[in-house]
Amino acid sequence: MESLRFLTADETRHIATQNGSPVYVYDEATLRQRAAEVMAFPNAFGLTARYAMKALPTAAVVQVLTDAGLHIDASSGFEAERALRAGVAPEKIQVTAQELPLNLKELVSQGVLFNACSMNQLQAYGEQFSGSEVSVRINPGLGSGHSNRTNVGGPSSSFGIWHGHLDEVKAIASEHKLTISGMHTHIGSGSDPDTWARCAGLSLAIVERLPDVTRLSLGGGFKVGRMADEISADMEKIGARVKADFEAFARQHGRELHLEVEPGTFLVANAGALVTTIKDIVDTGDEGYTFLKIDGGMTEIVRPSMYGAQHPMVVVPQADEERGHGTYLVTGHCCESGDILTPEPGNPEGLAPRELCEAHVGDYLVIDGAGAYCASMASKNYNAFPECAELLRQVDGTVRVIRKRQTLEQILQNEIV
Repeated sequence: MESLRFLTADETRHIATQNGSPVYVYDEATLRQRAAEVMAFPNAFGLTARYAMKALPTAAVVQVLTDAGLHIDASSGFEAERALRAGVAPEKIQVTAQELPLNLKELVSQGVLFNACSMNQLQAYGEQFSGSEVSVRINPGLGSGHSNRTNVGGPSSSFGIWHGHLDEVKAIASEHKLTISGMHTHIGSGSDPDTWARCAGLSLAIVERLPDVTRLSLGGGFKVGRMADEISADMEKIGARVKADFEAFARQHGRELHLEVEPGTFLVANAGALVTTIKDIVDTGDEGYTFLKIDGGMTEIVRPSMYGAQHPMVVVPQADEERGHGTYLVTGHCCESGDILTPEPGNPEGLAPRELCEAHVGDYLVIDGAGAYCASMASKNYNAFPECAELLRQVDGTVRVIRKRQTLEQILQNEIV
């Protein structure tokens, strides 16, 4: 059975009593530890590490990570604005977006960097910023995500400019007198150093044809094991493989490329927990299941319903006492049959009961590994449930509110009756 990752049972009870539930809790010590590991990523000729803030864009978390030395990868113009409002310097923000930001001119004029993800985006950038530098995102033809929903490279992905269109990219750059000084690739979630080395090799082969490129980003997607049996990316091993490729490229072509990486999940996934309360326990007979119904669900964590993603779960009794074990399916509070938090691994249609501490109504259920793509990617306000609060557990152990719980009035404020 799972154990709590960074909270204690007493802290869980205190947090729920003082702040209500559901509530996210993020651990500053873990954030800083992961940031240090990323900043130590082996490199040959310099490193810029960008936090992919789509994983968790709450300002206090962004501030912790940028204070630790990270820059920002923004996936929209709105995310770039959020980073600016959190106090991030514009020159430390780069926008890599599926949709061309409506405020692109304003952002770039402030110093925000832009990474063109399609030829149309490059054309639009050239029309507004003729004679300037730009970065381009190239799909190198390889992906490694664990499913099509997390695979952002290869022929089945729309992300970036297909590597076969490089001559057209160069033609657009020439037309607008753009200098392509940066190149970006991103292949998806993975932990295999060989896969990262193949990606680096493919990317470096493309850089050969872009003579003005001085910085190469290999993106993010560094696999994080949330469950005990899942393998996490070894940043040291991956970095060593990539460093050797950059050194070989420099010897062959005389160009010392600056490396960029863009982790998101790696930094925040295991720094977050969702504290919920068990509101009901029901069963479907001897041939069925026993269900724990909690006061959170896909309104806070949609990954299990989308991907069949797995999160550690721990029942915390209302008071310290000896208890046995039970086997349960955990369901969310939404009137939605898909609001199941214990699906089969990788299969949101399947069910996989968990062995947990014997649960009683009123106990707490802590869902760990809830730092990445949970608060930022939930089915917010479904069934009119307000967004829950977010807390930061600081290095000294004190806990502070970094996002207030939403009210029904806030949900309704933009409606016109």
